[in-house]
Amino acid sequence: MSDSCEPHPAQEVFTLLGERWNNAILREVYWGVHRFGALQRNLGIGPNTLTSRLATLVELGLLERHRYRPDKEWYDYRLTDGARQLVPAWIALTQWGRAHLHPDRPDRRRIRHTGCGELVSPQLTCNHCGEVLTGHDLEPIELSDEEAATSAHTDTTMAN
Repeated sequence: MSDSCEPHPAQEVFTLLGERWNNAILREVYWGVHRFGALQRNLGIGPNTLTSRLATLVELGLLERHRYRPDKEWYDYRLTDGARQLVPAWIALTQWGRAHLHPDRPDRRRIRHTGCGELVSPQLTCNHCGEVLTGHDLEPIELSDEEAATSAHTDTTMAN
């Protein structure tokens, strides 16, 4: 059993994204809202709160600021590569939420695969056999320190 003092990465991510404005800002930026004023209007957030949350998300490495006016310090915000790596997790959480919290609500926002142009519903698959996985197909195991140190980090883990 793991030591309760160890970091729990999944819990840390849920805490970060569970903060109301962090998640909402990242969602809006993903969907193409990049400028301060548009974020403020779309979210109904106060300017001081938005400034603070944007600074935090930049500091955490989830957003990048890009100056778009040479004569003024006006910036737009883009997801970093690190934040883009969270997109599949957001999609999975959204799919679960639609299925279990809002099954009758129409799905207006969809995801398109840039490679082939088709709409997708991403699924978790086994990186060994390719089988589509559900929660019933998975079981938690705990590796020894040596196994953890030598294992490849290509597997999908759902800790904590």
